[in-house]
Amino acid sequence: MRMATYNLLHGRSPHDGHIDPDRITATIADLDADICALQEVDHAQPRSGHLDLTALAAAALTAGTHRFAAALVGTPGSTYRVPRHDHDGHDEPRYGVSLISRYPARHWRTVRLGPAPVPAPVAVGGPGPRLLLLRDEPRVLLAAVLDTPHGPVTVAATHLSFVPGWNLRQLRIVTRALRAMPPPRLLLGDLNMPAGVAAAATGWRPLGRLPTYPAARPRIQLDHILLDPRDAPPALTAVTAVAAPDVPVSDHRPLTVTVSTATR
Repeated sequence: MRMATYNLLHGRSPHDGHIDPDRITATIADLDADICALQEVDHAQPRSGHLDLTALAAAALTAGTHRFAAALVGTPGSTYRVPRHDHDGHDEPRYGVSLISRYPARHWRTVRLGPAPVPAPVAVGGPGPRLLLLRDEPRVLLAAVLDTPHGPVTVAATHLSFVPGWNLRQLRIVTRALRAMPPPRLLLGDLNMPAGVAAAATGWRPLGRLPTYPAARPRIQLDHILLDPRDAPPALTAVTAVAAPDVPVSDHRPLTVTVSTATR
């Protein structure tokens, strides 16, 4: 069973700045993931050609189960609102995370995560790197109980704040929410923190450790697949392959983890 987490950067290539649906499809198809969590996903945004990136990715993986959860309705970095419910803004541009699976889902859950209350400094690259004060945006957790070869497994996708400390607060909310769902539990996503910090804060086990950011020459791992050790079957801890392939889409590399197939 192969899992992947991938910050999609709304499908944009840093090489030419273009958003090409054929390139996105080929990139995600090459991951060949049975379960895939995507972050920075556009739905009907003008900047990405009004594409449904979740449906595009699901078709690329021939995955019959997929869902998009909006963190905001409107345009990131501009005018937006926090969704009032899961179907709010279905006919408007939205932005959030996706969970895609080749296995059927028994149950879905969405948990909303508030933004940091004050702007935070962020390093911006270029000829002269500098710090900019940026306003944080609302975040979301999308979780499902999937029928996998390992039996029912709770799998979740999220993208946490870039603000240090606030992302740890969000991570505690996330793990508490997932602990209310049946074991075993997996968290996939861009957590905006290194693996050691995420593991120490949660007690969950990173299943793969490779740098994923920035894509051209990755120096740090921001993208993770974590396993809750409580009631986890041995097969889910039997990692057979870990990769962070160089791909033509996004400023992050995807992280893929393959675990052995359980015998039931």
